Amino acid sequence: MSDKHELRSAARALRKRLAEADPTAASRAASHADRLPPGPVVALYRAVGSELDTDALAVALEAAGRRLCLPVVEERAAPMIFRAWSFGDPLELDVAGCPAPLPLAAVVDPDLIVTPLLAFDAEGGRLGQGGGYYDRTFAARPDVARVGFAYAGQVVDRLDLDPHDIRLHGVLAETGYTAFE
Repeated sequence: MSDKHELRSAARALRKRLAEADPTAASRAASHADRLPPGPVVALYRAVGSELDTDALAVALEAAGRRLCLPVVEERAAPMIFRAWSFGDPLELDVAGCPAPLPLAAVVDPDLIVTPLLAFDAEGGRLGQGGGYYDRTFAARPDVARVGFAYAGQVVDRLDLDPHDIRLHGVLAETGYTAFE
């Protein structure tokens, strides 16, 4: 078992405990949406399992006049694309089994990508699920702001990143927004 595999397993268990202990964390995090980096188009995700739910954040961003989109995996080894989406629009599962807008939705370029994570550190390191979808997408879009959406308790002292791992610009949590240098 690799160190990252063990870390992912422990981080999943911790995130599940955090979700069960604090069901209002997502709405408190969304109350800090005005502190996110600027940009008219924001990519969110639809929460799966114990990921911090983005419903309240979607409502807050739309109320602030930002347009939303969701990632879509069309090919497993390629960067994700993004399709326009509004809260409540119908969804279908993409190639990776994640909820995504229907193919008739317009493909858009986000200015800010909000990403789920298992753990993060104070230098913007991010531990994801291990599929590489976000890292490939971040590499293909280096000028787009990258923000994790997480429970504050998901922070760890330090993540050992691989060369393909791309750091976040900040993290939005129930305690507020933290920007990384």
